[in-house]
Amino acid sequence: MGFTEEHQKWLDRHKRRRTGERLDRLERGHGHGERMFVERVWWPIFGHLDDLHPEYEVSDWRGRPYFVDLVWKPGQVKFAIEIKGYGPHVQHTDRTRYRQELNRETYLQIAGYRVVSVPYDDLESMPELTISLFKSLLIPYLLKNPDGERSQYTRLEKDILRMAAHSNGLIRPVDLVNELGVNPRTIRKFMKQLCNKGKFRPLPAEGSNRICRYEYIHSLLDNEIW
Repeated sequence: MGFTEEHQKWLDRHKRRRTGERLDRLERGHGHGERMFVERVWWPIFGHLDDLHPEYEVSDWRGRPYFVDLVWKPGQVKFAIEIKGYGPHVQHTDRTRYRQELNRETYLQIAGYRVVSVPYDDLESMPELTISLFKSLLIPYLLKNPDGERSQYTRLEKDILRMAAHSNGLIRPVDLVNELGVNPRTIRKFMKQLCNKGKFRPLPAEGSNRICRYEYIHSLLDNEIW
C-alpha cells in the first residue's frame, strides 16, 4: 500500500481516538507542511508511520494544553517535531509570543522530548537534506535497546546481513556457505530466523518448493549498524 492510503488510514486511526478540541486540532492543524514532512521525509526513511503522532497534546510550563505538530514515541524515546515556515505569523510575532515559543521548547526538553524544528522551505526545495539530517539524528536512538538487552542479531546473522546489504537484493544459500565457511544446515537455520525477523523473503525455485534464493528486505539501519 502506498503513502496516500497509509497516511489516510493513519489519520483516521488517530481521529477515532479523539474528541472535542483534540479532534478539532488534528483536523485543523495537520496541514500542508506537516503532510509534506511525513510524505517527503518520514515515509522515505521508515516506510511506515508507526509510533508517529500528529498534533500531539502536551502541557506547557503553565499547565496549559499545547499541540506539537508531530511526536515520535518508540518506547522511552520522545521526539517533538515542529514544521516552521517563514510566513506572516512568524515575521510579525511579537515579543510575548516569541518568548512563549522559546519557553515551550525549553519545557518540552525538560519533559524529556528531543525538540527538532524543520524548515518548511527545505521540505519544498531540498527534502533530501532533511532526510540526511534525520537519519543521522535518529540512528543512535534506533540502535539503543531500552531494556539493556543484547542485540537482536547474533554474530553470524550480522555477517549474513552485511553480505546482503552489499548484494543486488538477492542472495543464495550456497554463496553464504562459501563466503562464511558455515555448513548448509546452519545457514538454513539462520536464514529461517532472519526471515522470521522480517529481514529476508524466501524465493522457491520455479515449479518447486525448494528455496534457492532469498530476497533481502532493506532497512534504514542495515548500512549503519556494523
